[in-house]
Amino acid sequence: MNYLDSKLKTYNLKLSQVILLLFLLVLIALGAVPSYLKGRWAWEQPPPIPSLKQIQQLRKTGLTVPGWQTISQQNPEVSGHKWSFQNLQRDPQTQAVLMLLPQNGPKEQPQVEWVDIKGFWRWKTDNYRSAQFTATSTNNNSQTAKVEAQYFRGWNPTQTYAVLQWYAVPNGGSPDPGKWFWADQMAQWQKRRVPWVAVNIQIPIEPLGDIEKVWPIAESIGKTVQSTLMSGPFRKN
Repeated sequence: MNYLDSKLKTYNLKLSQVILLLFLLVLIALGAVPSYLKGRWAWEQPPPIPSLKQIQQLRKTGLTVPGWQTISQQNPEVSGHKWSFQNLQRDPQTQAVLMLLPQNGPKEQPQVEWVDIKGFWRWKTDNYRSAQFTATSTNNNSQTAKVEAQYFRGWNPTQTYAVLQWYAVPNGGSPDPGKWFWADQMAQWQKRRVPWVAVNIQIPIEPLGDIEKVWPIAESIGKTVQSTLMSGPFRKN
């Protein structure tokens, strides 16, 4: 390839990039101009969340988890946010802590909830791994949802826990707030929203014990919590 051909190829590449950029700017403008003419921007007034009231109610009442008895329910403040805190018991030998942070408004986003929880309990943590499970709603449509959670060991001077965490949404869940963000952005293009609830489940184990010994319990309650959220608070009226 001679010098002239090389320069021509570079020019054509830059021209294509400029055309693509202009095309993207036109698409953005077409989406933004109607909102601008009406005196508002889409991100300032996002679409409403139909199930928001039901989700917010979780903070006051907690979640009724089938197969588990709620011993107590409180609303501690964790880094400025009020959580629902439930002590659960399946039988005298099997107990768990369920903490829920429901979305509080249409603009609220999941951010650093796992860091807040770690600081609240003053944990040291290790043995992180990804945990997947599938939940099925109890509605007539029997909707299924795949959840990816993070599972790890957390301990302080008084107690060791096996911990399961994820951001629950109507069609699944993930511990990564970025996945919710992009799913919600896509939904807003269709005038919809993706509601969320942060879920933190703790199962007491022996000091610095093996979390895999209680994984069947963690998986079972994780499925039940996700299924109950899908069948109740996330369900559109």
